[in-house]
Amino acid sequence: MTKRKKYSKEFKLDAIALVVDQNYSQAEAARNLGVNPNMLGRWIKEADNDDGHAFRGNGKLTPEQEEIRGLKAQVKRLEMERENLKKSDGLLCQRNEVKYSFIAQHKKIWPVALMCHVLGVKSNNYYSYQKRQANSIDDPTHQEMIELIKDIAKFSDNTYGARRIKKVLNTLSFPVSRSKTAKLMREANVWVRYKKKYKATTNSAHNKPIYQNELEQNFAVTAPDKTWVGDITYVWTSEGWLYLCVVIDLYSRKVVGWSMGSRMKAQLVCDALTMAIWQRQPKAGLIVHSDQGVQYASHQYRRLLKSHGYIGSMSKKGCCWDNAVAESFFGSLKQERVHWRNYETRYEAQQDVLNYISMWYNSHRLHSYLGYQSPNEFELLNREFKMVA
Repeated sequence: MTKRKKYSKEFKLDAIALVVDQNYSQAEAARNLGVNPNMLGRWIKEADNDDGHAFRGNGKLTPEQEEIRGLKAQVKRLEMERENLKKSDGLLCQRNEVKYSFIAQHKKIWPVALMCHVLGVKSNNYYSYQKRQANSIDDPTHQEMIELIKDIAKFSDNTYGARRIKKVLNTLSFPVSRSKTAKLMREANVWVRYKKKYKATTNSAHNKPIYQNELEQNFAVTAPDKTWVGDITYVWTSEGWLYLCVVIDLYSRKVVGWSMGSRMKAQLVCDALTMAIWQRQPKAGLIVHSDQGVQYASHQYRRLLKSHGYIGSMSKKGCCWDNAVAESFFGSLKQERVHWRNYETRYEAQQDVLNYISMWYNSHRLHSYLGYQSPNEFELLNREFKMVA
């Protein structure tokens, strides 16, 4: 008999925040989190009627969350005003294509070189653009691909490069090469966020017992919920650090558990693992790998593994490659989202990270290891394949 899933208070509050604070529909948020929409609706009603005891016993609200909830209506109004200001500020007219069009329309009145100088564009780029425009007349799909690339770039928040955009175009029946895609991206004035370095956070200078390395860098797993990896990173806000712990299933590279807080204690890693356990209900024998951080060597964490019959595993000291999948996820999170934000509060950062994990990374982001499928799509397709087989 299948056990009924349990959800932590932190998970429920995150799910509610996607609908209430981030304006996703109830159905969309539920689909991306893998929960029943009616259940999410009950959580929202319970939170609306909160007398201070909603979801009692299944987690905690941080003080930062309590403080910010009283101001969220004002914040949402200011964000809407800011977005309207951006749209009315004529930013579209600053794009090079618009400048090139203006130059072409007025080249009989003013010299091209003079207009290029005044508008801040290079004359050779203008002539290259005109040449591409002339060549595109013979290709009826050219402009359609340009518009698609702009849409893909916007949807991915400018995180997709030529390789991933090529995959999307191929899926949409546009058989273009990577080099052709790169040229189209330049023509569409699509840019990609560059990588920034970051460093790990956990402290392995302790005398607590550690687990043997059961993983041994064997990241290829053939079934779900057989091997998980976990790690901790941090996000800077004007209020101080926000610490993030995640649990990732190596089979699909899906983030199956997470927890965030202002302190990097053992409770942080235990909350993330508990969320993953409640959502996935893995059987005994699951390998849970991490680094040798003091949080993962704590008595509280070891007791949680032992109570479920899971096998602890730890990287060799100072070897980041032993936990490369978790490190890779943090790299994507930082370079695609966090490094491009200035968070005023921990709650603001927590909501943005939640959005990245549940509404982008798990649900839509094309993962090269998975054959350019999202983790959710990979799990769904493979489950249906096994059912048919």
